[in-house]
Amino acid sequence: MKRLAIFVSGNGTNMENLLQWIKTGELPAEAALVLSDNPEAYALERARRFGIEPVVVDRKKYESREAFEADVRRHVELKKIDYIVLAGFMRVLSPGFVRAFPERILNIHPSFLPDFPGAHAIRDAFENKVKLSKTGTGVTVHLVTEKVDAGPPILQERVPIKEEDTLDTLEQRIHQVEYRLYPEAIKLLLEGKIKPQKKIP
Repeated sequence: MKRLAIFVSGNGTNMENLLQWIKTGELPAEAALVLSDNPEAYALERARRFGIEPVVVDRKKYESREAFEADVRRHVELKKIDYIVLAGFMRVLSPGFVRAFPERILNIHPSFLPDFPGAHAIRDAFENKVKLSKTGTGVTVHLVTEKVDAGPPILQERVPIKEEDTLDTLEQRIHQVEYRLYPEAIKLLLEGKIKPQKKIP
């Protein structure tokens, strides 16, 4: 069974959803490592509820990005991880780190990439909702490459922006798609069925 490392920084709802899929057997993998750069992340408590003692690698305690990533990498290698799954991990991984795990790092992004890359994708889409009235926004699961939010998509799905949407309601509907799409994409990866650019209209 493939061993996953789940990287988190905040609330951890995507991580919790993945752990639930693993627990029920719908996602045939082992969550061998939960790692956070934030000692205050609520995701740590969520992981413990599933019997997983998370690892904290606090970026603030390291003099450099290189030293921080070296310790992260040590934990990944110690646990013999097959794939790294980013679930709300708010650090941009360096090109050197990405090269160390080629085609083994996944990310979920709350837009239909290449539209709205970056940390504020939902807000950016909401502010452009008139322009996006026909296409909407979406969710993308992609392999991580050296360029941020530019790796080949595994799955993408459109999320309409409704006239009555607030930022909160749009965010909630995007999260609901994320909770379904991310485990499906990881399952494709584990089963060797990755089809980059596969999109759900």
